[in-house]
Amino acid sequence: MSATSPFGRVVTAMVTPMRPDGSVDLDAAQRVAAHLVDHGHDGLVVSGTTGESPTTTDAEKVELLKAVLEAVGDRAAVTAGAGSNDTAHSVELAKAMTQAGAHALLVVTPYYNKPPQEGIARHIEAVADASDLPVMVYDIPGRTGTPIHTETHLRLAQHPRIRAVKDAKGDLFAAADIMRQTDLLWFSGDDALNLAHLTNGAIGVVSVVGHVAGDLYAELVASVDKGDLSRAQELNRQAIPAVNAVMNITQGAIMAKAALVELGVIDSATVRLPLVEATPDQVAQLRTGLTESGLL
Repeated sequence: MSATSPFGRVVTAMVTPMRPDGSVDLDAAQRVAAHLVDHGHDGLVVSGTTGESPTTTDAEKVELLKAVLEAVGDRAAVTAGAGSNDTAHSVELAKAMTQAGAHALLVVTPYYNKPPQEGIARHIEAVADASDLPVMVYDIPGRTGTPIHTETHLRLAQHPRIRAVKDAKGDLFAAADIMRQTDLLWFSGDDALNLAHLTNGAIGVVSVVGHVAGDLYAELVASVDKGDLSRAQELNRQAIPAVNAVMNITQGAIMAKAALVELGVIDSATVRLPLVEATPDQVAQLRTGLTESGLL
């Protein structure tokens, strides 16, 4: 993992591979994890939304974490999702993930119940209090229904274990303002805005397109580090067809699994309801996008 970040810097929110019958395929998960680390990643997130966390059990989440740690835990930071819309459940999950060996935790804004900012802050603080691991806050109002306000981020930044934000809110000005006032590590949580976030001061990305574009994103991060904006722009433009293919045809976990099948990393693109597998037409569009980006 990066010496400057306990989460890594080139990170993908990893899919949870499943067999055709819908059971979690731990062998395939280890192959995916190794593939990602072999292609530019120094960090992974397991059991995030792209890992279908709403439809996997806590026991499955623990076994998945253990399998990924066994495969790549000595080569990459492994962050475990511990978020839900039930604080007591999130606290217990954080304890279980910590005991299972996670290197860090990801905590999403509680979704659906739309808590006020005080409730969001207390929820995330309670999870951070339940473990000695560094915590990354996930701000994604498009999924949760509630943005985390700047004032709440400033409050959370005072907690000694809340170290980072995965930003899928898309407010670059607010992000810069929070980075100005805190030492929070900022991560792009929206592949369409990776370059914008990196040039705005983000330390890295937590990607979905990284399933197929890890080497490209590693070079993108390195180019921004070196101040080579021209190369960074070139890489960002190269990635656009892949970003469209993975993120904009249908839901990202669906297309990421389909892409990994196309690459031969996994055998099954099975997802659990209410997600459904990509259609043949969507897979054809995916192939076109990956080919245009030079990734297939």
